[in-house]
Amino acid sequence: MTEFIDPNFQSFGNQPEQTTGELDLEARSGLRRVAGLSTELQDVTEVEYRQLRLEKVVLIGVWSDGDFDETQRSLAELAQLAETAGSQVLDVLVQRRDRPDPATFIGSGKLQELHQIVMSTGADTVICNGELSPSQLSKMEKVVKVKVIDRTWLILDIFAQHARSREGKAQVSLAQMQYMLPRLRGWGDALSRQSGGIGTRGPGETKLESDRRRIGKTMAKLRREIKDMSKARETQRAARRRSQVPAVAIAGYTNAGKSSLLNRLTSAGVLVENALFATLDPTVRQAKTPSGREFTISDTVGFVRDLPHQLVEAFRSTLEEVSASDLIVHVVDGSDPDPEGQLSAVRKVLADIDAGGIPELVVINKADAADPHVIDRIKLREKNSIAVSALTGQGLDELIIMIEAQLPQALQDIKATIPYERGELLARAYREGTVLSRTDTETGTVIIAKVPKPLANVLEEFSG
Repeated sequence: MTEFIDPNFQSFGNQPEQTTGELDLEARSGLRRVAGLSTELQDVTEVEYRQLRLEKVVLIGVWSDGDFDETQRSLAELAQLAETAGSQVLDVLVQRRDRPDPATFIGSGKLQELHQIVMSTGADTVICNGELSPSQLSKMEKVVKVKVIDRTWLILDIFAQHARSREGKAQVSLAQMQYMLPRLRGWGDALSRQSGGIGTRGPGETKLESDRRRIGKTMAKLRREIKDMSKARETQRAARRRSQVPAVAIAGYTNAGKSSLLNRLTSAGVLVENALFATLDPTVRQAKTPSGREFTISDTVGFVRDLPHQLVEAFRSTLEEVSASDLIVHVVDGSDPDPEGQLSAVRKVLADIDAGGIPELVVINKADAADPHVIDRIKLREKNSIAVSALTGQGLDELIIMIEAQLPQALQDIKATIPYERGELLARAYREGTVLSRTDTETGTVIIAKVPKPLANVLEEFSG
């Protein structure tokens, strides 16, 4: 095959000095290669858990706003996702545009160039760094003549590979169907009408319509199954609340070291792997503070930038471990090029699951490999933070002490008669504790309640 060389492609770096106007015009004139992100075959084949044939992929992104470093980080993460899914990255391309083309993502002209690149490299898949509409997906495949997927479907595919539990598999299947439903399409006879005739008068039902109906029924069944499976977790959480055991949830970016941290703190034995989304199923373990106070600590699925909303919705019952916790241990990779971006991406998802108001302790992991200046910068911005290394054990003793200090106060049983003029104490009992019974008498309000120790000390003068 004749090698295709496009004059509009350029490698970033070692370019002659040009004016800003010339650079901007040149940036918009064609696709550009992003150097250093392609995959060496020997590196890929070392990953043992990949069971599928290696696909040869070309990555394509649009640089529409922000600086190029941000776009390059996003494409580097896309390359990691592609490798995690079992692909060999042949080339990584980016186009400078005001916004993605609504019809073809990168424009019809650049789509022809992309087709030539696919032909010259022998790629069998194109992965777009964004979510494609059904029409964009269809038009791109017609031109490039190979399979086209977007970032959302790539992440869903990784989740499908890594799901192990029955609930996890059901959640991933539901997310995939939510994504697929508006993108069903067919060609030629695949959309032909069913036969008419006696007993079947009318135009009949198209293949597309029957597929949509079938998927809709399957989605409804999966939702019922997930709801039934989540009842067991809700029962366990209710039991922990009744026993006054505080709940701590570990949340953070994928591959930030959450499972390693959980193993260090509890000897949980959770799978630890240098891969994105290595663990999907939540793990809850018992732990103790230095003073002997018990609490539960749970590890949940990791997050990424632009986590597909289908996954957030499907995994909502699992993510309730975070939203029902008393403290969130937010793990960030201190050695990552953009740790602040990780923090922002995770907090966006936490807000989506109504966990934004829960107290948060930022744990800067991988301190042994991180730049000390980066750690100091994060600590300056995040006042409630600590640097640790789950690998070496650095800072873990201090972390346990910080967790203990931020756990909610243990509740004590009290019986008190609160004078009517001290209504603020009654309000505190309702706000900070659990009022089991209340009786209004001539002298005041008699309550039997469970309240934190500081409030119990205040109410002690009214007991008896």
